[in-house]
Amino acid sequence: MNRARPMLRARRFIRICLATALVLVLGGWVGVAWAKPAIVGLRIGVRAETTRVVLDLTDDLKYRVFTLPSPYRVVIDLPEVAWKVPAARLPAGRGIVQRFRYGLFQPGTWRLVLDLTSPVRLSKVFMLRPTANFGYRLVLDLGTVTAEAFRREGNPTPLASAPSAAPPPPAKPKRNGPAVVAIDPGHGGVDPGTRSRSGVYEKRITLAAARELARQLAATGRYRVVLTRDRDVFVPLPTRVAIARKAGASLFISLHADSIANRKLRGASVYTLSENASDAESAALAAKENKADVIAGIDLSSQVYDPEVANILIDLAQRQTNNDSGKFAEVLVPELGRVGRLLRKTHRYAGFRVLKAPDVPSVLIEMGYLSNARDERLLLSPAMRAKLMSAVRRAVDRYFAAKLSASRL
Repeated sequence: MNRARPMLRARRFIRICLATALVLVLGGWVGVAWAKPAIVGLRIGVRAETTRVVLDLTDDLKYRVFTLPSPYRVVIDLPEVAWKVPAARLPAGRGIVQRFRYGLFQPGTWRLVLDLTSPVRLSKVFMLRPTANFGYRLVLDLGTVTAEAFRREGNPTPLASAPSAAPPPPAKPKRNGPAVVAIDPGHGGVDPGTRSRSGVYEKRITLAAARELARQLAATGRYRVVLTRDRDVFVPLPTRVAIARKAGASLFISLHADSIANRKLRGASVYTLSENASDAESAALAAKENKADVIAGIDLSSQVYDPEVANILIDLAQRQTNNDSGKFAEVLVPELGRVGRLLRKTHRYAGFRVLKAPDVPSVLIEMGYLSNARDERLLLSPAMRAKLMSAVRRAVDRYFAAKLSASRL
């Protein structure tokens, strides 16, 4: 018996070792099989009249490359990939490439947008196979051309463009059902928004705040919450409005955190729609935010607006919507003031495209300035974001309570 026990222990040890090895091997195979294709490098070089852009890839991927005018851009579309280029190895703009931005454009499509200093011709676009020193490489050679040549040699219609038809009618909210609140985290995907002093993009902060507000509103049991995006993906401005209308939203709240040249300026503010901006700063902010679709590489040059939309925006329904937007802003401003600092003239007006739903009261909240060190620190704090969103939730409660009270008169 004494001799059998060591043999049993030895056999058991061998079985455990074999099982562990099998798990490690299979795990490695699964990891390889399911590994997401990645971009591991981005390089920009200049030679004579040509600017070369090289993307280092882990896989041989399908790609689509095209140019856009106003402003001049080159757009590269790939399947969904992981971005694994260390920030320290990101190149600065060179040649005719002024700067670039990247991110998820839509489910299934990852996009890189190159902002250019002048019109270009796509001289060469090709994929290089791996060598001893490199993996797969997508290579773009960009040659400068005149504006006339660019127009004459223009690329085919891009992957996506803003909708040209009038928006669909909104869903009718149920009389006895919970009120629908649409929350719009600003920016996303290939449109990162502004960048904080510590390097965090606005799109991350707005999504974190939106999720917190959605959680608090849903916890009351009085609201059904709809997010215009629930991950790091680009959503065109008209689509954000369409999502709210399709859901039958009774309120639309867009969350942002911008930056400004004056780093001492800090505090929250609330915007409602007006084609006549309340001040030059508001007009500049609206113009900046309204360029989100251009930043993402959408061609708006052929967009056609249905004249009925213009008529809707000036009819009585729009006026009532603007009145309700103003009423929500009136209860929102003091609630925000209870938990943090406000800008002077807190309630402001500007022509934000994302606020133009003709039948959904809408506000845009600038939660603070990421260019200010204290505002940045507060917005990066989960506890402070929760506190700020609790103020928004209280304002939502007050707004709908007032609407219910008025309906009973």
